[in-house]
Amino acid sequence: MAEIRTVGVCGAGLMGNGIAQTCATAGLPVVLMEVAQTPLERGMGSIAKSLDTFVAKSKLSRSDADAIFARITPTTEVKKLKDCDLVIEAIVENAPTKIALFKQLDELLAPHAILCTNTSSLCVIELAAATQRPHRVAGLHFFNPVPIMKLVEVVKTIATTQDTIDELFAFGRKLGKEPILAQDTPGFIVNRLLVPYLLYAIRLYESGLASKEDIDKGMKLGCGYPMGPFELLDFVGLDTTYYIAQIMFDEFKDPMMAAPPLLKRMVLAGRYGRKSGKGFYDYA
Repeated sequence: MAEIRTVGVCGAGLMGNGIAQTCATAGLPVVLMEVAQTPLERGMGSIAKSLDTFVAKSKLSRSDADAIFARITPTTEVKKLKDCDLVIEAIVENAPTKIALFKQLDELLAPHAILCTNTSSLCVIELAAATQRPHRVAGLHFFNPVPIMKLVEVVKTIATTQDTIDELFAFGRKLGKEPILAQDTPGFIVNRLLVPYLLYAIRLYESGLASKEDIDKGMKLGCGYPMGPFELLDFVGLDTTYYIAQIMFDEFKDPMMAAPPLLKRMVLAGRYGRKSGKGFYDYA
């Protein structure tokens, strides 16, 4: 089984910079690529801030944090990824944009290199089919915040070979994660269960069953969840949840996966949750 020694990450946003930090923390050299200098600098700034937090909480020494940061090479040039054994795509959740990047990476990388997507909802085989190495393409779905959350879903398409899956499981464990195997269907395992739960919570609130505060309190104290559904919706992003729900409903036509009217209206109003300052709760 081949060992993954150098990692590329495409996209320096919330998930991309978290993946880059996690890989560098595991001792791996990382090339972090963005399309422009401003988002790249923003991503590197987020990593620096995150590492500072770990130092402040005595979970990392200052020298270790500096060494982790030094392992990450920021770039706006795709060609700098050419020597990577694994490239993880974490760009905008748009199939044509991802396909274009996968074609570019496929031509650039060595034949042994693995291509992965961090998509939470799109069809992985659609991306794999755009390459000449579909057997070396898989999903690698991390959870936010990546440096803290222990789970990673390894997503196997009908074309992914077992050796690729074995290498990704070994890689996930090297990062200190617990990998689980999922098949290539929208939502994979976690979102397939989580999204209908979140949507149903909105329906209960819409129907007047209880206040959002009491629904959140009920799930935290009654089920031991760290967040109630409305707190979690605001944390994940109402726009993200709405987008995933639409893709899952298109695939399965299950009414449980259809976005409630209230969710649609809140997204249209720009109430995305924490990132916009207002969702089900006010963060202003």
